[in-house]
Amino acid sequence: QVQVVESGGGLVQAGGSLRLSCAASGRTFSSYAMGWFRQAPGKEREFVAAIRWSDGNTYYAASVKGRFTISREHAKNTVALQMNSLKPEDTAVYYCAADSRRRVGVRSVDYDYWGQGTQVTVSS
Repeated sequence: QVQVVESGGGLVQAGGSLRLSCAASGRTFSSYAMGWFRQAPGKEREFVAAIRWSDGNTYYAASVKGRFTISREHAKNTVALQMNSLKPEDTAVYYCAADSRRRVGVRSVDYDYWGQGTQVTVSS
């Protein structure tokens, strides 16, 4: 059984930065693609960014491209999401997910395992 755990959420002012981290237990990261999604109140879950651990291939949603960076942290065996120039509309619960088929997908159904989520709140 694979467990995915997020950390690093919090409250920040608009224009500020936060760094989220994701750890997965049960198998090595090299077996997965990892994705970040978010869900704001009253809205559907949406794709944010994804990375394939084995080759570092990444993909971003247009709304975060240039502001967010997804990366592998080999020493910690985690995946990070660095979020800069945050906006109030980035406020959401952020979820990390793992895809055992390593597709770097943008749909929720592409991912097999999900974390519980971490709250990110950006004040104006």
